[in-house]
Amino acid sequence: MVTIRLTNSMTRTKEDFVPLDPAQVRMYVCGPTVYDRAHLGNARPVVVFDTLYRLLRHVYGADHVTYVRNFTDVDDKINAEAQRRKGLGRPESLEALIRERTEETIAWYHADMDALGALRPDHEPRATEFIGAMIRMIEGLVDKGHAYARDGHVLFRVRSYTDYGALSGRSVDDMIAGARVEVAPFKEDPMDFVLWKPSDADLPGWDSPWGRGRPGWHIECSAMSYELLGESFDIHGGGLDLQFPHHENEIAQSACAHPHGGFAKVWLHNEMLQVEGKKMSKSLGNFFTVRDLLDRGIPGEVIRFVLLSTHYRSPMDWTDEKAVAAAIKLDDYLVLGTRFADLATARSTPVAQAVIDALSDDLNTHAALTQVDRLLGYASWNELVATLDFLGLIPFARFEQRASALNAAAETIDILTGRISVLRETAMATKDFTAVDAMKAALLTAGVEVRMSKAGVELVPGPGFDPAKLEALL
Repeated sequence: MVTIRLTNSMTRTKEDFVPLDPAQVRMYVCGPTVYDRAHLGNARPVVVFDTLYRLLRHVYGADHVTYVRNFTDVDDKINAEAQRRKGLGRPESLEALIRERTEETIAWYHADMDALGALRPDHEPRATEFIGAMIRMIEGLVDKGHAYARDGHVLFRVRSYTDYGALSGRSVDDMIAGARVEVAPFKEDPMDFVLWKPSDADLPGWDSPWGRGRPGWHIECSAMSYELLGESFDIHGGGLDLQFPHHENEIAQSACAHPHGGFAKVWLHNEMLQVEGKKMSKSLGNFFTVRDLLDRGIPGEVIRFVLLSTHYRSPMDWTDEKAVAAAIKLDDYLVLGTRFADLATARSTPVAQAVIDALSDDLNTHAALTQVDRLLGYASWNELVATLDFLGLIPFARFEQRASALNAAAETIDILTGRISVLRETAMATKDFTAVDAMKAALLTAGVEVRMSKAGVELVPGPGFDPAKLEALL
């Protein structure tokens, strides 16, 4: 069996991945807060951990991997949007407006991530569906002395967990010294964080032993991962921006709630994303969503390719130049794969081992893409198609759709080949190539390359092949 090696953020070393149970490999990744469209930075962890999910399924079997990615649907920004709609005269309850907003945002998220070729996780829990589990976990923490209730709030007692800071490599005292912490009157210690907070009539809330309220952010992932994966699981992932305080707090409350479990064995964090060498921000005018790129005509597989071209632990720089280069390369793969592969055979062809080996070395996607290019040199067309499908870059269905379109257009191509051949012969005799040039231009518009040689004329459908435009030339 292939040995996967991953850089564990907790130990800061690259380790052999040994699952707790090879028959049930379990991974949890922090998902989006669903208040608006996903921006490009949100897409990076989706693509990174989708690739890891595909690798785990390849190595251990699709039925032996469970991937959980949550939706945070309890959040002040969601509440603010619902209150805005209420202020515009909407008659529905605040809870109904919150549900409306999160439903539409989740639908956007699914559509955008689907466009990037990301597989849906096995479970996509919503925080609001696990409030009871959160309350039970908080009650257990209070009973064990790791949390306390004050003024309708419940807070985690950070100093009760002696290993706090192990993930981020900082001590509690260093964190306090280096941060501007506003000490709320109900806190025993500046670093204590909220597990439960009160809700007034204008905010969503649930009944609890501490009054009507709503959970803090950190307890949500601890409760959902416990309910779906147990007190110990293999991998916990997310963006580097979540390492502190979110993941640090998850570890503390989970370890104290379930002291006999190990919570997550391996921690993985992807680095942040830049745009044209600068941090993405609205103030710089370089902030855009995945949907913005899709609406600009940049295909999802191009976005995915660019995201995979940089190792997940390195900062990733999005540039238009990279997108153009990726589009050209993927078009070449599609054309060559359709033309030379036996698609029926490709479906049962193993993925290129060199690509699996690259991904198994700390998910080295850059090296994996380099290996895909090398397949062209060996003319391993079936292997190329199988590997592109595995990587989520060009699924089998795309190759099959293109092959079907080419088959349907074969007769039309033969007819047009004959016509331009006649025009060419006439032009060579008269030295007037006007008609030939006009037909070549029309064929290029339909995505068909015209190749002329002493042997004759060949029409070769390219990446932008459009059967409808070709038919219009008859």
